[in-house]
Amino acid sequence: MKHHVYLSLGSNLGNRHALLRQAIVHLQQRVGSLVACSSFIETLPWGFESEHNFLNAVVWCTTDLEPEEVLLVTQQIEREMGRHTKSDDNGYHDRTIDIDILLFDDLSLNTWVGEGEEAKQLIIPHPLMHQRDFVMKPLQEIHSM
Repeated sequence: MKHHVYLSLGSNLGNRHALLRQAIVHLQQRVGSLVACSSFIETLPWGFESEHNFLNAVVWCTTDLEPEEVLLVTQQIEREMGRHTKSDDNGYHDRTIDIDILLFDDLSLNTWVGEGEEAKQLIIPHPLMHQRDFVMKPLQEIHSM
């Protein structure tokens, strides 16, 4: 069964355009088929101060993967693309790439993926998406296509 997953992409270090395009290629190869991609928009950092602006986009893919598998794949892509520090209790950080699961079908989910210190919380829909214009504007763009 094909699932519909919406992912937010962001980068504020390095060649941001190239990094977003590279992330999209990885997602197509490892998550599923690309249905739509929003425009890339430049935004100020959200939740922390930085001299580096973000480039953000939202992609819509169809996938055979389950939500937990999508999380593991996207985190692996982030690591391969140079992101080694995830946001934590100390706040957000500059990053080469950030990939967040926004929506997965019409599923509501709050679970932990992995074990021990490596475990990551997966909440769908993304709990902060409605507070972030850099997510909502590209998401609305995709739905108006």
